[in-house]
Amino acid sequence: MAASCHAPVWITAERQTAGRGRRGRAWASPEGALAATLLIRPAEPAGTAALRSFVAAVALAEAFETLGAPAGAVTAKWPNDVLLHGCKAAGILLESASAGAGGGLAWMAIGIGINLSGAPDAALIEAGAVPPASLAEVLGRPVDREEMMIALARAYAAREAEFVAQGFAPIRSRWLARAARLGAPIRARTARETLDGIFDTVDETGHLLLRNGDGLHRIPAADVFF
Repeated sequence: MAASCHAPVWITAERQTAGRGRRGRAWASPEGALAATLLIRPAEPAGTAALRSFVAAVALAEAFETLGAPAGAVTAKWPNDVLLHGCKAAGILLESASAGAGGGLAWMAIGIGINLSGAPDAALIEAGAVPPASLAEVLGRPVDREEMMIALARAYAAREAEFVAQGFAPIRSRWLARAARLGAPIRARTARETLDGIFDTVDETGHLLLRNGDGLHRIPAADVFF
């Protein structure tokens, strides 16, 4: 499907029953959620294009604020979640296909799941993970899918233009200004080990830097717990 679409294009669904989460995890969206995917054809190398998870997170945060969420309530959790009052309200997943030997991408799908008026059962959430919340809970009013998509599409278009014109630096600054637990203790669980330490920053390649008694650890991928 992606190969035949005229990108960029947004694709939305009211319900998702066979979705994918990070590391191949199965995912089904609850009632009251919005599943949206932006299909694009990036001009950058794959590693640079992957920084769009931060572009999407900043855009989501700005869209939530446009709809009335208090600015201080919206934070970004590395690597791909957006929180409201410390609870997960949205997640992001990138998928892509190589264009061949040149190192570029034929396409990229930026998948976004948003808890609009409902959220997953907290009892099903992994121990230590942030609890879920819905946008409606925070705003105190219902939010329909069209309203959310208009705010998200506008915010994403602005941040995408900034990313293409100026690179990752301004997006990184915007993301860090909202970063959950920046400068505070976290636990990062990679495929090989679990590290406890202080969330130091996110570097220019999007990797998390965690500092502990053993030094500074540069982490490209992990599940983060507070």
